[in-house]
Amino acid sequence: MRSRPVSLLAASLGAALALVGVGVLAFPAAPVVSASPASPPLVAAGPVALALTPAAAAQAVYDRMTTAQRIGQLFMVGGAVTGLGSATTTAISTYHVGNLVLTGRTTTGTPPVRYLTGRVDTLTTAAATSGVPLFIASDQEGGYVQVLQGPGFSRMPTALTQGTWSDTTLTAYARTWGTQVMRSGVDVDLAPVMDTVAKSFASLNRPIGYYQREYGYTPTAVADKGTTFLEGMKASGLAMTAKHFPGLGRVTGNTDTTAGVTDTVTTRTSADLVPFRAAISAGARLLMVSSAYYARIDASHPAAFSPTVIRGMIRGDLAFSGIVISDDLGNAKQVAAWSPGARAVGFIGSGGDVVLTVNPYVIPAMVNAVTARAASDSVFRGRVQAAVLRVLTVKAQYGLLSARLPITGYFGPLTKTALQRWLGITPTGIFDSATIRALQARIGAPAVGVWGPRSMAAMQSYLGLYLDGATTWNTRTVAGLQRYLNTQL
Repeated sequence: MRSRPVSLLAASLGAALALVGVGVLAFPAAPVVSASPASPPLVAAGPVALALTPAAAAQAVYDRMTTAQRIGQLFMVGGAVTGLGSATTTAISTYHVGNLVLTGRTTTGTPPVRYLTGRVDTLTTAAATSGVPLFIASDQEGGYVQVLQGPGFSRMPTALTQGTWSDTTLTAYARTWGTQVMRSGVDVDLAPVMDTVAKSFASLNRPIGYYQREYGYTPTAVADKGTTFLEGMKASGLAMTAKHFPGLGRVTGNTDTTAGVTDTVTTRTSADLVPFRAAISAGARLLMVSSAYYARIDASHPAAFSPTVIRGMIRGDLAFSGIVISDDLGNAKQVAAWSPGARAVGFIGSGGDVVLTVNPYVIPAMVNAVTARAASDSVFRGRVQAAVLRVLTVKAQYGLLSARLPITGYFGPLTKTALQRWLGITPTGIFDSATIRALQARIGAPAVGVWGPRSMAAMQSYLGLYLDGATTWNTRTVAGLQRYLNTQL
C-alpha cells in the first residue's frame, strides 16, 4: 500500500494536497462517502499535517478540484505498455483522465515498466489531475492474459492450473507475483476472474473457458481459489479487481469481438454470483462489470448499462462500496452500436464509477458527453459526484492522496528518508551502510555497504535509465529515483 511519511508531507506541501485555488466549483459540495478506513492518509491543513479518514481525505481533494478534474477521475484510458503514445498522454494532460490501463504485452521485464510508470506519474500535475496520482492497472491473471512479462516477472500459469494448487502454494506464489507487479510501479491488478464455467461447457465458452481463465468448474472452487489468489496478490499493496460481474461463464461469444452476447441462464440469485461476493469479502476494491446481456436479469440493457445490475445487485444486493469499473467500452464489439459518448453516459448513469477504454482516441467524445450531461441533468450530476468520491476514497485507502516526493534531482534527507521507507528500514535521512546494503540487495547489486560505480549502474538499470557511467548520484538518476518512489510510497 502506498503510504506517505509525515516528514515528506511537511517538506512538500506545495506539491502535495495544498493545491488550492483551482477555480469556482461547478458542482455543490457532495456528501462524504462512507468507507471502512484503511491507513488514514495525511492532508495538509495550513502549516499542520492532520490525519484524515479516507472518506474525509477524498472529500478534501474533491473540494479543491475543478469540474473537469473530477470528471476525469471517472475514466481509465489505455496506453501501450511499450510506450503510451500521444493520444494517451493527451487524455491525461488535456482531458484530466485519472487512471491508466497498460495494454498489449511486454517481454522486456521490469526496468522499462518502472521507467514508464515513473514518467506517467509526472503527468499528474496540478493542472491535469489536481496532483492526484493515477491508478495504473494491468491484466496480470496468468496464462494467456499476462501483460507484464520478462526478467523480473515470473511467468504465471493459467487460473485453471492455479486452481489445482493448495492454498498455501497459491498464496505464496501470488505474494511473489504481486510484489513483482507492485515494484514495477503498477498498483491495480485487473484480476482475478471470478466467472464460473461448467467443465462440459468450457471449450465453448470463448471469453473464459477457452483460455482457461477460470479457477475451477464450480462456484465453490472459484470462490476458494480466486480469493486465495486475490489475498496473496493484495498483500503486496495491489488493489484487486473481481471480474466480470455477474459472470461470463454462461455465454459462448466474447464481448470484445462479438455483438449480441447474451446469458440466458444467470439470475439475480444464481450460485454463480457467490465468487463475486467472496471476492468483495476478501478485499477486492474494484468490481468489473460485464457488457453482456443477461436475459433473466435485465433483457433490455447490457450489464454495463443496467441500473438493475449496478445499482440493484452490486450496490444493493452485494452492498459493495468500492469502485465499479466497466469492461472495455472503447473497442468492444458488444457496445459498438452505441456512440462512445452514449457508452460513458450509460455506464455512469446506471451507477458505474470508472469507464475503461483501451482506445484512447474515444476519450474526448466520452468526457465531453459526460460533462454535457452533468451540466444539464441534476440526477446524473449527483451520480457523477458520488462516483468521483468513491474513486477518490479508494485512492485514499491505497495512499494516493498523501504527499508526494518533489522531483528535484537532489539526493537529500527527504529522498533518503523515502528510500529507507521503501526498503523497509528505519528512516534516518542518512545514506549509511545499512541503507546501502538494503538498496544493493533490492536492485541486484553486491551488498557490500559501499556505494560505487557498480552500484550506480545497477541503480540506473533498475530504474530503466540508460547507463551514463556515473560513479555517484547525479541529478538525472536521483530524479528517476524520486519519480519511481512516488509510484511506491
